Amino acid sequence: MAESGAATSGISESFRLRAAAGRDARRRSPRSGASDWHAASDRPDPVSLLEEQALSRAPELVPIRYGRMLVSPFTFFRGAALLMASDLAGTPDSGITVQLCGDAHLSNFGVFGTPERSLLFDINDFDETLPGPWEWDLKRLAASFEVAGQHRGFSEAERRDSVLALARSYRERMRLAADSPVLRSWYDRLNADDALTWLQNEQAEGRADKRQVKRTTEVFAKARTRDSARATKKLVGVIDGELRILSFPPLIVPIGELAGEGRTREQEVEQMRELISSYMETLGNQHHPAHEYEYVHMARKVVGVGSVGTRAWIILLRGRNDQDLLLLQAKEAQRSVLERFLPTSEHEHQGERVVRGQRMMQAASDIFLGWQRVEGFDGENRDFYVRQMHDWKGSADIEIMNPTGLLLYAHLCGETLARAHARAGDRVAIAAYLGGSDVFDRAIADFASAYAEQNNRDYAAFRAAVESGRLEALSGL
Repeated sequence: MAESGAATSGISESFRLRAAAGRDARRRSPRSGASDWHAASDRPDPVSLLEEQALSRAPELVPIRYGRMLVSPFTFFRGAALLMASDLAGTPDSGITVQLCGDAHLSNFGVFGTPERSLLFDINDFDETLPGPWEWDLKRLAASFEVAGQHRGFSEAERRDSVLALARSYRERMRLAADSPVLRSWYDRLNADDALTWLQNEQAEGRADKRQVKRTTEVFAKARTRDSARATKKLVGVIDGELRILSFPPLIVPIGELAGEGRTREQEVEQMRELISSYMETLGNQHHPAHEYEYVHMARKVVGVGSVGTRAWIILLRGRNDQDLLLLQAKEAQRSVLERFLPTSEHEHQGERVVRGQRMMQAASDIFLGWQRVEGFDGENRDFYVRQMHDWKGSADIEIMNPTGLLLYAHLCGETLARAHARAGDRVAIAAYLGGSDVFDRAIADFASAYAEQNNRDYAAFRAAVESGRLEALSGL
């Protein structure tokens, strides 16, 4: 529809008020204050927080979690979301709330397939999602780039450049969202082809090299091959004439090996049919492809770094025949680590909390994304969210990134986080708070540098706890 001149060119009063609220927040909480980090005198012992967190996890898996965190300060950072949430609660913020990812470190970004079968770059982990100050996500993401840069041995200048690129891209994308028509800002997304085109343009301008373009192309191509068909070839076999998930203890343990002698195959199938039927009610469609599948088998699977010890299951379903298989992942959703520092979630079911947050923040979500409450073998009820195990998923390999690659990746992650916050919060107020200068960018870079040193101290304390025998860690799993 064509514009009609001055009658339609003015900004509405509601948008002016939202921008004014952002500028007022800047006066109450100056942007330069985002650099502030110092450990409080009564800061909790980081090891004690990890021990407290372990109490709700499968005890036999906790040493695996610690072993994975022990690899480096970066893997420790990945598992230390609770520690950083505790620290962020004492830092200044603008008072502007969004739906937070809650654990926005750089390894929780990547590509995945949409229901329309395009490949998107977006946030891909929402276990800790909860409404809160938008700065918390950005600070955790910025600190992760500083920690990763240190892990890779990059110089101080190279690390700072990547964090500045992250903050600048977040700020500029948020300002673009604030100035865009409403639906354009809501529909904004980054698909893989656009990301690759941008990277090729960066190469043409001398800001990227052929190896980075080649690696990115390979990551995207490999992601398109990662689906249930490929996963089942690796994880599923025929045992006694029946399709079964193969056992690779302690990382993959079929349900029969966990349930013991008191549970028959018939009881397992009947219970799973009931649970899957209940889960399907959360998918939002009366007719859904999930209805055409039947339960075959399931197994517990250890996943991630920070998530290890929470219960995670892979569920094998059969469609038309034994060649038409689907693997779902049911992952335990405990209370967000943010919740002890922020208002309680409006969702009593923690799986629903995760799913609602993911649907709000992602540009597109898995059609199998839903939730379920399950009574475990120990009689405890636990909440889970369910998704496809593999659906064109891919991620950057930090271990082979060079400084330029880290900087370019920071740009993509900063823009992507801004898109998510623009959908899940007041983009106009945040953009007005950030403004057009680099004041906030530099403050975030200062924070990231200071917090990375705190992470190093916490990692040293964690390592000492393992060496003293206070914590048990199993490495190499």
